[in-house]
Amino acid sequence: MNDLDCREFVEQVTAFLEHALDPEAEQRLVDHLALCDGCERYLDQVRRSVTDLRDLPADALPDETRAALLEAFRARTE
Repeated sequence: MNDLDCREFVEQVTAFLEHALDPEAEQRLVDHLALCDGCERYLDQVRRSVTDLRDLPADALPDETRAALLEAFRARTE
């Protein structure tokens, strides 16, 4: 049985993307994704946001701004 709710998914999505979850927790997220279109869309949006930020040219943002954005993103998903 998958007892993971959407709130928990959002809280764990960063760890999921960084492959920092234990196998059981990762499977719970994968199982939830199979049942929840909203979280699947959320995961896709987060992936695109991370990729877009990572792919910006090095001089597009000052280092402090880039670090602040990444920190804000991580804090928001914890």
